Amino acid sequence: MSFADKQILITGGAGFIGSNLAIELAGMGALVTVMDSMLPGYGGNLFNLSPVRDQVTINFSDMRDQPSLSYLVRGKDFIFNLAGQVSHQDSMLDPLMDMEINVRAQLVLLEACRQFNPSTVIVYASTRQFYGTPEYLPVDERHPINPPDVNGINKLAGEQYHTLYSRVYGMKTVSLRLTNTYGPRQLIKNARQGFIGWFMNRAVTGNTIQLFGGGDQIRDFTHVDDVVNALLLAAATPACYGDYFNLSGEKASLFQVADQLMRAGGKGSAEKTPFPDERKKIDIGSFWGNSDKFRAATGWQPVVTLEQGLNETIAYYLENMDYYLGDE
Repeated sequence: MSFADKQILITGGAGFIGSNLAIELAGMGALVTVMDSMLPGYGGNLFNLSPVRDQVTINFSDMRDQPSLSYLVRGKDFIFNLAGQVSHQDSMLDPLMDMEINVRAQLVLLEACRQFNPSTVIVYASTRQFYGTPEYLPVDERHPINPPDVNGINKLAGEQYHTLYSRVYGMKTVSLRLTNTYGPRQLIKNARQGFIGWFMNRAVTGNTIQLFGGGDQIRDFTHVDDVVNALLLAAATPACYGDYFNLSGEKASLFQVADQLMRAGGKGSAEKTPFPDERKKIDIGSFWGNSDKFRAATGWQPVVTLEQGLNETIAYYLENMDYYLGDE
């Protein structure tokens, strides 16, 4: 499917994945509207959109604002719903805010589409987080659901609302359960977009990467370019509508990731340290997923190796550090 001249809305579009997607779509000739609330500390960064600043329309709105959503969804061929609160720690500290962003805001969007643009395609950025501690590896979509924190519960609810609206109202929704996405334009000023962003921070600033629990935990990692490709494939594949899919990447231990960041030009160091109590309670240990279902539906294959991706990402932040570590 060609996205040229298609009307696109990207929620959370000034953030990490949204901005990379906007750049790709603008290059394809799509008519892109970026929506972002620019909440401090959550990753919205106008520098992310600098390569296409004159090619996209930016709307500073909050997804919880029903009148704004009701206007913005009209006429859109595709909606990439990437806005969300992804910090597990923040969800435990402020569960009501997490619910507002990850549950209520999702319903506002779906209701706006149901009323004013029911034929649009909605691709939702879900998460592997709600599987919890794995009972077997690799984790596929049949794995039991056992959210370890408030964020997992709320993201699961958001995904299920998308699936429900497809089943009941015939809307075209797809959910991709992402895991440890990394790459240029990720929030690295704090740890709100996962540990790998914070590892980047420590590496480029010459500080210590703390490997809680020793760093032997294995996770899988997906470069943002591969995630963008997956989002586009999900949108363009009718067989995906109404369903949900794991999106998993290359496996590595946390120690291996830290070591590669140092090899890529990072100036920091890594040390093993015991888990703080508040982190240990919600840590899931080793986790990697199975993407066979999505590959069968779309032919998707990740192409960016972890080594290549980490090297590129470190180089990006070393060149653009002031835009990611300066004052907001």
